[in-house]
Amino acid sequence: MKIFNKVSILILVVFMACKSQQASTNSNKNMTSYTASSTYWQQQVDYTMDVDMNVNNYQYTGTQKLVYTNNSPDVLNKVYYHLYFNAFQPGSEMDVRSRTIADPSPKIGSRINKLSDSEIGYLKVITLTQNGQKITHTTEGTILEVTLAKPIQPGKSTTFNMTFEGQVPVQIRRSGRNNKEGVALSMTQWYPKMAEYDFEGWHTPAYIGREFHGVWGDFDVKITIDKNYVLGGTGYLQNPNEIGHGYETGTVNRPTGNTLTWHFKAPNVHDFTWAADPDYIHDTYKGANGITLHFLYKNDPSIKENWEKLQPRTAEMLDYFNKYVGQYPYKQYSVIQGGDGGMEYAMCTLITGKRKFGSLVGVTAHELAHTWFQFLLATNESKHEWMDEGFTSYISGRYMNEKMGKNVENPHKSSYSAYFKLVESGREQPLTTHADRYEYNRAYGTSAYSKGQIFLAQLEYVIGRENVEKTLKKYFDDFSFKHPTPNDIKRSAEKVSGIHLDWYLTDWAQTTNTIDYGVKEINGDTVILERIGLMPMPIDITVNYIDGTSEEFYIPLRMMRGEKPTKATKKDDWAWAYPYYSLKTNKKINSVEIDPSQLMADINRNNNVARK
Repeated sequence: MKIFNKVSILILVVFMACKSQQASTNSNKNMTSYTASSTYWQQQVDYTMDVDMNVNNYQYTGTQKLVYTNNSPDVLNKVYYHLYFNAFQPGSEMDVRSRTIADPSPKIGSRINKLSDSEIGYLKVITLTQNGQKITHTTEGTILEVTLAKPIQPGKSTTFNMTFEGQVPVQIRRSGRNNKEGVALSMTQWYPKMAEYDFEGWHTPAYIGREFHGVWGDFDVKITIDKNYVLGGTGYLQNPNEIGHGYETGTVNRPTGNTLTWHFKAPNVHDFTWAADPDYIHDTYKGANGITLHFLYKNDPSIKENWEKLQPRTAEMLDYFNKYVGQYPYKQYSVIQGGDGGMEYAMCTLITGKRKFGSLVGVTAHELAHTWFQFLLATNESKHEWMDEGFTSYISGRYMNEKMGKNVENPHKSSYSAYFKLVESGREQPLTTHADRYEYNRAYGTSAYSKGQIFLAQLEYVIGRENVEKTLKKYFDDFSFKHPTPNDIKRSAEKVSGIHLDWYLTDWAQTTNTIDYGVKEINGDTVILERIGLMPMPIDITVNYIDGTSEEFYIPLRMMRGEKPTKATKKDDWAWAYPYYSLKTNKKINSVEIDPSQLMADINRNNNVARK
């Protein structure tokens, strides 16, 4: 047994404090605590909530105990909560933005402005104390600003106790009651939710309908509701034999009365979502690694067959994403009919269910894939929405292509087309744009989903597909439960490939520079290539000779300081500042094509192909 001195022990402690955490489904926390030498930290929140829902008027009351641990090196004098339901009121920022943007979402439009008092959403904090002492708080739209009775010192915890009341809005965007398919309650972002404080400071954007950012912690939630309602969502049900409804493990022993209290616990999540309806069918399906998949959908004969067929497909998706990204660390996941389309949440998704089977599989694949990027990695979606939506679209697109019989060479082609149209429109903004600050909704959608997806698809072109697959696994292993930033995915790819990629992240995500390479001329055994766009790229080129043979060439980009694995004939590097490149071959050339894979997002492919 090796004996450690005090210095060695201190080094070991610091190392363990900074070490990448793994997900846990028991009571152990995976949050890095503060030490003077830590280079990484994140806050910890532990919620205990007791909620009483009135299904007649859609109003609810609740108590919340929140233990907040300040793992930062900073003294906190204030804290902030999100009150998302306040967005669903006439005159809110969400309402006004929807009515003033050039291309409003058809899901919102002017609907919020027309809500009556009984239809709006609200979330009101009635009382709030810190360690038993009453504290001052003010509500500004969807944000609660709290001045603390006593500052929270680094490494210390404090306890907030709150009573609150809310009203569920008519279903308009993600949350709400009585959606278009008749689901009674889609309860997302429904409770006073502590805002994130990280190395950048507080994140307190008003809710204008885009994305979310949350703090990891443990949730212990009790929901009292009409006994005829069936619930599903985040966490593990603690009292199945009282509840029944397909959750029971033995004899059902329901309490007397008109209501039931559903008790859920969710370890190490950054959100808590639930949905409820008296007509839900509840099916379960066993997935790999002991995971139980739950399916809750309306008792509607027109959708039952598709929802039953969806169940083995969802297990297949889970296996696929486990293989290509990383292991799902919890023991349950729920696919629930609700909401207004498809949206990802902790350990569950809400999707509309009256779809053709292919559409039902597609939306489930996308929302389930979000589990890895939005829930387990959890970038700040408001600031880096393309890392969530784009990466999710990339891996779910691959699943649909391989497992749903499409088998096309480039499963991301539609995203390239959408991106090209955005560039042509002149309305593109950099991916660094805050999700709420896009001038056009369509520009946001194309940027987040399509251009974000191309980031990984085009990275296959730059470093090779095998290296991209290794990158995703390393990214997940190194940064799950850590709210990674764009630099983190770049560094993962650099470490895997040995290629410098700062130029790639900079031009693709931080500018609207475009890629355009062309064939300037063919002269005997030589072809002159031209860089027209500002964004640099390495070049794959196919040369077809007059004698009927062909040859693949690879021209590395000098600033990459390396090359991707390839069987093509490697030529000298092309430095970005040089607008032209002379490629000399050993035979007379008949024709050439730049990037036959079409994985490079070249905005003008007309000049990529030429004949002598």
